[in-house]
Amino acid sequence: MKTLYVIPARGGSKGIPGKNIKPLGGKPLIAYSVEVARALADDCDICVSTDSQQIADVVQAMGLEVPFLRPDYLATDKSGTYEVLLHAVQFYAERGIHYDTLVLLQPTSPFRTAADVQRALDAYSPDIDMVVTVVEAATNPYYNSYETDEQGFLHISKGDGKYVRRQDAPKVWEYNGAVYVINIDSLRRMPLSQFSRRKMVEMSRESSLDLDTPIDWMVAEAVMAQSHK
Repeated sequence: MKTLYVIPARGGSKGIPGKNIKPLGGKPLIAYSVEVARALADDCDICVSTDSQQIADVVQAMGLEVPFLRPDYLATDKSGTYEVLLHAVQFYAERGIHYDTLVLLQPTSPFRTAADVQRALDAYSPDIDMVVTVVEAATNPYYNSYETDEQGFLHISKGDGKYVRRQDAPKVWEYNGAVYVINIDSLRRMPLSQFSRRKMVEMSRESSLDLDTPIDWMVAEAVMAQSHK
């Protein structure tokens, strides 16, 4: 199984400006994902896909070659991850390098470890579409998630609403954005949202922290500071 590791890093960010290269714990945010990928793969199988020369310069200062800058149609805030991944796969295919599997590592998950990625790789097999890391959902549709009806009244989202303890309700999960192990044949056929053969690997809430807002960043800094004591 030949695996391509893709780290997508767009230059623009509205929530946390410049977040992909913003220093966290003494190094650029993207460095955490690069280090995880390097623990599992050779540099030639790691692709930082970016539209930003500034990001490319930071990555190349770490000794990792950035093989291209994204074309203009993938350099807007509306560019989807699906198209970015297809572009990376096609870039290598056009150079005679063909991969079976793609590991997507988003830079916004600095607490994801190489061990987390390896667990996802171990759970993968070529007969499925994807393995994705998850965390137990913060709210549960059987217990404390509600919807409104046509009259505007709240009703439990799922089930009969008779669970009185959260721990008795069925567990539900949400993607944490940390690791995706993707079947490239499936990727070529459909977007990730249409995959039906998905397996999960659970991660802790602490390691699942995804940096999207300034508050997320403050929490990450506090966690880093605590871990260095």
